[in-house]
Amino acid sequence: MSALKIKKGANKHSAYNLRPTFSDVVERHTLAVIVDNEPGVLARVIGLFAGRGYNIDSLTVAEIDHLGHQSRITIVTTGTPQVIEQIKAQLGRIVVVHEVHDLTVEGRSVERELALLKVEGEGDKRVEALRLADIFRANVVDSTLDSFVFEITGTPEKVDAFADLMRPLGLVDMARTGVAALPRGV
Repeated sequence: MSALKIKKGANKHSAYNLRPTFSDVVERHTLAVIVDNEPGVLARVIGLFAGRGYNIDSLTVAEIDHLGHQSRITIVTTGTPQVIEQIKAQLGRIVVVHEVHDLTVEGRSVERELALLKVEGEGDKRVEALRLADIFRANVVDSTLDSFVFEITGTPEKVDAFADLMRPLGLVDMARTGVAALPRGV
């Protein structure tokens, strides 16, 4: 018998129970869903998330097979392992869904995102913005006397880091595509 007993109804988040349970761990997962390319499919997939209160961190959709009329929906979401399993199971039950892949658990994958960032500034701030853009391999796609628009491609973490450095230099607007992902290897 254990010397430590937890009272019935005790708060599982108390300072005396610091180990998180399996259901408390929130993870980020990238899901690749192959669907029929037809009207209403995206609404059905999004409706599943909205109806159950699941959050979507990133969403991209594009046709991948013109002749077969199929599209890939890449969804980045967070949740406990049970919630992620529930999402995958529910996605798999949608008639127009052909495949559901959890790229986070199926092995290594490549994730990339494209972002455009508009930075306004003068003098030293402009010079510093250009210097940082060079370090991050961001391209200048538009330039005026008052601003730059940078294009950056990379992992979401790289885009976040670049945006964080641009904020004090005059970041005024940003557009992001969301994550596109594929499994590595064969």
